[in-house]
Amino acid sequence: MAQRFGGRYSPGAQDMPQPKGAPAHPLESRVKWITVAAIPFLIGAFWQGPLGLVTNLAAFGIVALGGVLTREGLQAEAAYDARRVARRPAWPRKLAGGVLTGLGLAIGAWAPGAVAGAALIGMAGLALHYLAFGPDPMRDKGMEGIDSFQQDRVARFVAEGEGYLKGTQDAILRSGDARLQARVAVFAETARELFRRVEEDPGDLAAARRYLGVYLMGARDATVKFADLYAQTRDAAARADYEALLSDLEGNFAARTRSLIEEGRTDFDIEMQVLRERLAREGVRPTEAVLEDRRGMELTDLIRETVKAGRKPD
Repeated sequence: MAQRFGGRYSPGAQDMPQPKGAPAHPLESRVKWITVAAIPFLIGAFWQGPLGLVTNLAAFGIVALGGVLTREGLQAEAAYDARRVARRPAWPRKLAGGVLTGLGLAIGAWAPGAVAGAALIGMAGLALHYLAFGPDPMRDKGMEGIDSFQQDRVARFVAEGEGYLKGTQDAILRSGDARLQARVAVFAETARELFRRVEEDPGDLAAARRYLGVYLMGARDATVKFADLYAQTRDAAARADYEALLSDLEGNFAARTRSLIEEGRTDFDIEMQVLRERLAREGVRPTEAVLEDRRGMELTDLIRETVKAGRKPD
């Protein structure tokens, strides 16, 4: 089925919702040069004997695979940096990409009696790869005080929700309407904001569990039926009903995210009030009052008072 092209600079694009898209790493554009640099191995392979042919093809393939792993590592790092709470990647893809790049260069430079030189070239390739792309994230971020069991449960629910979102976005492609595809992409971003909130505070899973499963599954099923109907009939009434459904879902997901944030603020205020009451019962004065009393004192007087109180000066 023919589909009209629509993009950012197309007529009427100003009225279309513009999804933000996945976070991109600023160094991701460099990865293509790894494969470009290995093209001489591919070209030179067909001008050599059987051993040289296999060696050069293997060198090109290994370097190209290293570039793929490096790109995946940069994408994982971008997703890691975009979150306040995140686990380190399951395995260091950038490091593996660097090792494969160095190995491919070593194989391509190998010749009988030149093993040491090939090894040096491979090590130089690994070092340059590290300098160009940096290390992988090796530590969890923001995980202090978070139950790992609860975090694993959240990860399972988020993975399920991501599956429903992907199914929804795949289904709307059958409609052949770029505006509806962008509308679904915006709704997906709103849903992912709720995902991120639950990942940051796994205690919110109970309140958001239905949103991560039942509602997204219903949205996917409704999108599948609408896309099949709209592709055949171009029913304007069905389209309006579907857009209204997306608006309702987006509003509910955004409202749930705001509610969880406000509940987190309330919990924080309660903890602060309890702590202040405990300090007051123990006779500890609030920091603001102490600073107000000492604001006009000279430095020597402040040190003298601190020593008299039997404490080391701050």
